[in-house]
Amino acid sequence: MKLVEKIIIKGTLTLLSGLHIGDSKENVEIGGVDSPVVRRKDNNQPYIPGSSLKGKIRSLLEVAMGEGINSKGETSFDYDNYSTDNGKLLATLFGSAGNNGKPSRLLVRDASMTEKSSKAFYDSEFTDMPYTEVKFENVINRLTGTAEHPRQIERVPAGAVFNIEFVINVMDDADANKFIALLKSGIELLEDDYLGGSGTRGYGQVKIETDIDSPNRKTVDTYLNGLA
Repeated sequence: MKLVEKIIIKGTLTLLSGLHIGDSKENVEIGGVDSPVVRRKDNNQPYIPGSSLKGKIRSLLEVAMGEGINSKGETSFDYDNYSTDNGKLLATLFGSAGNNGKPSRLLVRDASMTEKSSKAFYDSEFTDMPYTEVKFENVINRLTGTAEHPRQIERVPAGAVFNIEFVINVMDDADANKFIALLKSGIELLEDDYLGGSGTRGYGQVKIETDIDSPNRKTVDTYLNGLA
């Protein structure tokens, strides 16, 4: 197989409700929140790992198609467990395992806050920590109606905007337009679902805007131009 094209899709992801994608608690200080968000180590800004975004989109597409389940009813990345044409397309784009496995042809960048959003939330008088809010939660005892086990969840507040980027590597055995259509469907599914944790409790609603209908398409000649 030969690489023939790279399709670069850029855009923004806006939080419509608070987002929690957790990080390790190993370095949390005494008195800190119970569940911190993942942050960059160079500037302490919250970010969205590309693995979280890619994994969620893949999962939603698999559920929508009824794919990615083996004969025992277990989730599996084995290419041969994808039975339909769309399922095979998904396994090829996102990657799969097994004897006929395919390396992923979709690259999803880590998403950093836009400069405007970063400044707004760092300077905000309404945030509890740099860039973030702290939401207090508890468990309701269904017999007594009382609150128990209080905990603090760190969230990136609604209104925060992140830069996102997808790159599709198109080989000479694939239909690029089908890859684009599949990714677009996954993004639409995500907008009607949630990203991160606690989505059934209101977290992680997002709005995504991209140039997917007119992406930057770079042929392999763009990279090899000038070689003998």
